[in-house]
Amino acid sequence: MTTLRSPLHDEHVALDATLVDFAGWQMPVRYSGDIAEHQAVRTGAGLFDLSHMGELSVRGAGAADFLDFALAGRVSAVKLWGAKYTMLCNEAGGVIDDLVIYRRDWDHFFIVANASNKDRVVTELRDRIGAYEATVEDVSAEIALIAVQGPLSAQITGAMCELGEDDIAAMKYYSGANVLLEGGIHAFVARTGYTGEDGFELFVGADEAREVWQLALKYGTPLGMIPAGLSSRDSLRLEAGMPLYGQELDESTTPFEAGLGRIIAFGTEANPRGDFMGREALAKVKESGVAKQLVGLVGEGRRSARTGYAVTDEAGNQVGVVTSGVPSPTLGQPIAMAYVPVSMAEPGTVVGIDVRGRREEMTVTALPFYKREK
Repeated sequence: MTTLRSPLHDEHVALDATLVDFAGWQMPVRYSGDIAEHQAVRTGAGLFDLSHMGELSVRGAGAADFLDFALAGRVSAVKLWGAKYTMLCNEAGGVIDDLVIYRRDWDHFFIVANASNKDRVVTELRDRIGAYEATVEDVSAEIALIAVQGPLSAQITGAMCELGEDDIAAMKYYSGANVLLEGGIHAFVARTGYTGEDGFELFVGADEAREVWQLALKYGTPLGMIPAGLSSRDSLRLEAGMPLYGQELDESTTPFEAGLGRIIAFGTEANPRGDFMGREALAKVKESGVAKQLVGLVGEGRRSARTGYAVTDEAGNQVGVVTSGVPSPTLGQPIAMAYVPVSMAEPGTVVGIDVRGRREEMTVTALPFYKREK
């Protein structure tokens, strides 16, 4: 299979980035270093290329009703220019992908899917259209996604605008706007991200990606912003307690087990909701409860838990598995997320982690590990 390249590939090569194969794409995993990039986002700003993500356009008079049926969240309730985190579930309630959906018009929605799942998401959505008056178009090849993340992101993104700087400053979290960037470049900008910090994601034409990247550097570099790769994005999202598909989320896991049952809209007697894919199975899980739960783990030693490491009880029996783990640059100690039995999910519970044959103790803690100051 051919490895895809971002429209910004040459920029990454010029910056001497370490490039890796990721979900079928050659993407930068780091530039100056994981810790430096992580800390730049926490204290100032980092610049990310996310052009590997999938972008889908859903249009039609029945688009809102269709997405209400196809997805776990109530998409029709999203206001114009609003955004929503939701999931595409199977009939058993398992997660096919987690998505961010933007309402660009009353009959136009824009969906961002994970790169590894994009083709599956397109197929699933098209299969669910039925009689709804709606179309699903994969526009990923036409779009580049560039993110400015960190406490200085509003200042930097606003400076990039020829028209729309006031919209950037006034934009609320999980909303978006059309702006005109310097040089006459049209962009859809959303106050969203995957780092736990304030941040903006800029959707621009793929043929204008290099100009936008350079424009971000023009205004961000004097303020200390640096390019950041996928490695720091992973440690940032883990500190923020954000799940990653393929690690915390998959088709054998329901949103309730991942601690995300709140995103499922069943409706109320006063505000009923129609049927949606996976409703019956998810309703049963909500009523009966779950056997396992995603939790945060914090260690006091220097050895970190990693994906796939066994979680053990006092007797050394495996009771769960680590889904993600890193030494936290912000907290200065090992952190991890893992699925454990509900009986061991209470904060303060001590569990063992099998780190290359040696037991390391970690303590269950509430997620997220890190939460930015408003």
